[in-house]
Amino acid sequence: MVGFESYVVVHNIAKRHNVGTLARSATAFGVTELILVGRRDFNAFGSHGSASHVRFRHFHSLIEARNYLKDEKDCDICGVEIADGASAVNEHPFKRSTAFLLGNEGSGLSAKEYEICDFFVYIPQYGCGTASLNVTVAASIVLHHFGVWAGFSERVRDGSKFIVADKPSRQGKRNICAGTEESIVEERKLRKENAENGFFDEDGNGNSSESSSELLNGLFLNE
Repeated sequence: MVGFESYVVVHNIAKRHNVGTLARSATAFGVTELILVGRRDFNAFGSHGSASHVRFRHFHSLIEARNYLKDEKDCDICGVEIADGASAVNEHPFKRSTAFLLGNEGSGLSAKEYEICDFFVYIPQYGCGTASLNVTVAASIVLHHFGVWAGFSERVRDGSKFIVADKPSRQGKRNICAGTEESIVEERKLRKENAENGFFDEDGNGNSSESSSELLNGLFLNE
């Protein structure tokens, strides 16, 4: 099997450090794009520099993201959730390129997120001490299984580490997606209407502390 691609949809993730760690896992497991829904900037703490090696794309709404993935990329959208009818991820129930939508750390997938999914997978557990996994751990397991199914080529190793590619040249404006005047107006509207957006920092203004974190250097809209 060749030619398949994977995507990760980031929406309503609450804990600020999880997005950067998701970017690190996305890079490790060959994700084509990380789809950011809502705010155009977010905290990259935990990415350990790997965020510069994965492409980001921004949409204001889940419907816009869905239309892009379905119409332009011919993807299935897979919800990662312990849900009725979900398939165990180790059964590899994939058919084509797939975008993975992960739920909020506390509440799981919302009703709107459920609506855009074509199918669901869950990760079987064998111990009795926890009800579910951290969202970044879950993402890593699911993305690894997809890579195995899709036949992704293993990265070359050097001793006890995988070889890291040279850092790409920065593209786009620092810390924020390029956008039209209309899209920027829409973003400002969203900021006012959705103060509990998972990408806000604790002070609610969207700015991060330079001592503990950084924003992603580039988010990409075009090929």
